[in-house]
Amino acid sequence: MTANGWLQILFFSACVLLVARPLGIYLVKVYDGSLAWLRPVERLVYRVCGVDEHEDQHWTRYAAAMLLFSVASMLLTYIVLRLQHVLPLNPQGLPPVGDRQAFETSASFTTNTNWQSYVGEQVMSYFSQMTQLAFHNFASAAVGVAVAVAFVRGIARRGSEAKGRIGNFWVDLVRGTLYVFLPGCLVLSMLFVQQGMIQNFKPYLEVTTLEGAKQTIAMGPVASQEIIKQLGTNGGGFFNANAAHPFENPTPWTNFWSMFTIFMIPSALTYLLGRMVGRQRHGWAVWAAMFVLFFGGVTTAYWAEARGNPIHAAHGLDLSATAVNPGGNMEGKEVRFGVANSALYATVTTDASCGAVNSLHDSFTPLGGLVPMVNMQLGEVVFGGVGAGLYGILVMVVLTVFIAGLMVGRTPEYLGKKIQAREVQMAMLYALVFPAAILTMTAISSVAKPGLAGLNNSGPHGLSEILYAFSSTAANNGSAFAGLTGTTYYYNTLLGLNTLIGRFAMIVPMIALAGFLAEKKPAPESVGTFPVTTPLFVVLLVSVIVIVSALTFFPALSLGPLVEHLLMGSGVTFR
Repeated sequence: MTANGWLQILFFSACVLLVARPLGIYLVKVYDGSLAWLRPVERLVYRVCGVDEHEDQHWTRYAAAMLLFSVASMLLTYIVLRLQHVLPLNPQGLPPVGDRQAFETSASFTTNTNWQSYVGEQVMSYFSQMTQLAFHNFASAAVGVAVAVAFVRGIARRGSEAKGRIGNFWVDLVRGTLYVFLPGCLVLSMLFVQQGMIQNFKPYLEVTTLEGAKQTIAMGPVASQEIIKQLGTNGGGFFNANAAHPFENPTPWTNFWSMFTIFMIPSALTYLLGRMVGRQRHGWAVWAAMFVLFFGGVTTAYWAEARGNPIHAAHGLDLSATAVNPGGNMEGKEVRFGVANSALYATVTTDASCGAVNSLHDSFTPLGGLVPMVNMQLGEVVFGGVGAGLYGILVMVVLTVFIAGLMVGRTPEYLGKKIQAREVQMAMLYALVFPAAILTMTAISSVAKPGLAGLNNSGPHGLSEILYAFSSTAANNGSAFAGLTGTTYYYNTLLGLNTLIGRFAMIVPMIALAGFLAEKKPAPESVGTFPVTTPLFVVLLVSVIVIVSALTFFPALSLGPLVEHLLMGSGVTFR
């Protein structure tokens, strides 16, 4: 580890902190309707779509609208992918996407997962990239933030006035798209273009290399796709090499902005939480819990990768960092980003449900690869995907308050609302669906012939590849260890289903929890009320998140990256 590496990590952390308040204030104004600079456009959208913007929806109606929108848009994407060979903006003449691949991709992009088991520049036409995949990058991100804001409304509202109503899904969706994602992408995409990211509709170029060989250089509208994949924490990539490709991530500044835009909105949403519930210190406490988990993860990943692989050292490689040698484990990493920025990027992208990568996670050391895997298994609550991170950690807050209440033998209260049986049931359903999907499908794939047929590695690393794939899709992350062949009929089916479970089987109980909280009458605080603004609350919240994950996934992690780390120390490898 170097001083330069730590300075870059600390600079990034400071920027994430500084953006929380100003952007948080802006988000509050967006969702309370006080911004009016795009009001004519907003009203036009409501009129064309037949939306009553003044309707305050009950949580059941809010959830139904969200599901209806998701199903309809997923079906449209499936149809377009199957017909892309007869649609415009296909200068390469790419064929239709296969049926099961089209299903997995449609499900993946609808759920903000963006898992890609295909080579982007060889499978997707410009039309498919721009009208379908980019559309879902905007829409799924706007849905996530809308649901998070609805959850906060459920906490902030009182039973006599709300009666289970948590806002209007269609209004939240439109405002998030018009006031947050479209203007943000318009400005930041220009920054990416200025830094050298390509943006065109040219056919792919055939060039002759210095050695005389022929090479195809892929072109396309990259900058406009890249900014929304980062700002909307979607992940995926225009090119197969993702953010390691020089056209997707040409400079150190695009690398920084790529990471920063992933955390911008999740960081600001904690300020929105504090402002909307009238407890700003609670919002900062939630931010602090997220930051503790983030910093612990990046420290571990950086240490593991800077320490290097003893197997490499045994073969005579110099692992020490000097002025002319980056040191550490550089396998699978871009020289221009190095160990520090690779570890930071891997941590950021898996803390949030983004999935963009600038290095090959499969080539990380076992402990370095453990960090992104655990980040996803925590439930993407560490500055998680736009919206998803906030409502995920708020479910953990409810569980934390419930446990604190049990400790003192009192009915738990959260911001003046008693947490009772049905609230805990919804929180536990949310918490249990996630590991059940991951561990069940991992177990099946570890013994089924079609599951094992996709592995490129045996032993604990092979198990890690399967576990990572199902963790990534259930967490709606989309990054991959890349040692698993995911283009098979078997994995296209299971991973596609896993993305749907990880999104909708968790989001519906969460919306129900928001509605239940909105129905509750306020309860005055007493000496037995557990404070949710103190360092003790931060410690307890972090502990609950870590323990829930550790108890659930520790046996599987022990058989994968942990045992591989022990074997690596003895010089044994299964690759």
